[in-house]
Amino acid sequence: MNEWPGSDNRDRYGRGSGAEPEGARAMPHVRRGGPYGSGGPGGPGPGPGQQPSEPPLPPHLSPRRGPGVPHQNQGYDQYGAPQGPGHDDGYNTGQVYGGGGRGGGQGGGRGQRPAPNWGRRIKWTVLTLVAVLLVTSVATYFWADGKLRREVDLSKVIDRPEAGDGTNYLIVGSDSREGMSDEDKKKLHTGSAEGKRTDSMMILHDGSNGPTLISLPRDSDVEIPSFVGSKSGKKYPGRGRHTKLNAAYAEDGPELLVRTVEHNTGLRIDHYVEIGFAGFAGIVDAIGGVEMDIPKAFKDKKSGADFQAGKQTLNGEQALAFVRTRYAFAGSDLDRTKNQQKFLAALANQTATPATILNPFKLYPTLGAGLDTLVVDKDMGLFDLGSMFFAMKGVTGGDGKSMNMPIAGTVGGNLRWDKAKVAKLVDQLKKDEPVTVSGN
Repeated sequence: MNEWPGSDNRDRYGRGSGAEPEGARAMPHVRRGGPYGSGGPGGPGPGPGQQPSEPPLPPHLSPRRGPGVPHQNQGYDQYGAPQGPGHDDGYNTGQVYGGGGRGGGQGGGRGQRPAPNWGRRIKWTVLTLVAVLLVTSVATYFWADGKLRREVDLSKVIDRPEAGDGTNYLIVGSDSREGMSDEDKKKLHTGSAEGKRTDSMMILHDGSNGPTLISLPRDSDVEIPSFVGSKSGKKYPGRGRHTKLNAAYAEDGPELLVRTVEHNTGLRIDHYVEIGFAGFAGIVDAIGGVEMDIPKAFKDKKSGADFQAGKQTLNGEQALAFVRTRYAFAGSDLDRTKNQQKFLAALANQTATPATILNPFKLYPTLGAGLDTLVVDKDMGLFDLGSMFFAMKGVTGGDGKSMNMPIAGTVGGNLRWDKAKVAKLVDQLKKDEPVTVSGN
């Protein structure tokens, strides 16, 4: 017995071959009230002119749906494909049964992938970079600090002046050929003399009124005071003996040099820094050379200098020749010290910059070249060395000042300091006042 008018039992769960046309047998949309009409079981049947709704397919033939989503019957065309508005079964969209949008559409399947939290990603990226930079900086600091040769013991210096304001560095350029091959000595025109002597000496004062760089000519006439031998520990009394300043270094090394400078100036030296030929040339090459503006051409066979006037970039070999040239100038040692000041200021300007400090391809070669031959006092750390370089950089800018020690004439072929000017200069440095004294 047929349960549906105009259809046989084959139409109950699918398409039959009843006598009605395909269009008449297309099943209309069923409202959500119930499977048999808008009123659900027991409710009103189909209205006039409407075909009764087909009951839902058995569970084993129905597509899977998410919980709580009512089945929506749909009409089919003559090929069995669903048609009509509101179709969302996913047959022709490629959706997996049970899938649904976020927030509960159809289904209980996986929703859309959540949008990435870019703020959180950026925060963790920044934190990671900061951590890497911090670890690298700390490692670099200890690596570089360990390279410093703390060989000078200022505690052996006796009868020292009282400390003033600011910090005073005694910067020494020695003719040490340590670590140089015969080929290096020939290339750099250093000769092969044994031991080491001071080629240049400067006092750098770093205070609140700008840095002041004072060159001490090595031919300066000074008195060798009483001192304690740096190696023997024996005390040597002063005998009023006068000699060139660089002889103090040759006699008992850095400790006696510091003692002699302090005795003849009355200025306390806080830190000692010494660099040899090889280290000096290596630093210059590591930063890619130093640009200089040479006002006048000059040559010197002994130092190997051969320079034209004008702007030019000096490599390590040329830079060493530039600061060592002495006999090409009529003023002898005083003109050389001016060139040394000019060059060191230019070197500091190019070394103490972000382009060098933040660039590992420049920073590490520079530190490696310089620190291996750098001799400092036992109390000097890498921070003190950095402060010295930045003070040197400030000599040519802002309130910085560079000068020679005031000279009053000569005695026995040596340069005699102007005692009155030196006393005033030292008083201003001790009080960390602006320097008004001028040098030669």
